[in-house]
Amino acid sequence: MAECGGLDDFRVGELVQVRCPMVPARVAEVTNFHVFVEWPWGRVDPASKFAWNGQRAFSRNASSIDWIASLFRTDPEPWHLSPGQECHVGIPERVMQVIDVYHCDPPRDIGRLPRPHTMLAVIPADHPEYADLEDACDTIEVPSAAPLTLTRV
Repeated sequence: MAECGGLDDFRVGELVQVRCPMVPARVAEVTNFHVFVEWPWGRVDPASKFAWNGQRAFSRNASSIDWIASLFRTDPEPWHLSPGQECHVGIPERVMQVIDVYHCDPPRDIGRLPRPHTMLAVIPADHPEYADLEDACDTIEVPSAAPLTLTRV
């Protein structure tokens, strides 16, 4: 669960420091472009209209916007992973800029539980040029199954 008071008060343009401890995970699949990791947090939402497979994809291209803008990281990096390999996933401490805030009533169906009631679209603070790129952000879900810590900067 994300730890931060006043999440409903976040505003576009604010900076947040995000972190999540690294935990063990297993590589499920590797393609030319992505590594799929069995996600250690959340569970499939049986009432969802989406069929989440319990995995998260990571770009294998270190210079791709998908990798640079992603909150979560793998250790080792995705381009060093192979199927069946153990790795760690989490968020090393990062400063992100809020570029949009979504309030979801009812909570949003995302295919897994818990369903978030607030979603913060964020980009790395050191890449403000990503703010205008449609697919260059990541999302902080509240509540989150991952043990996120959020702090206003």
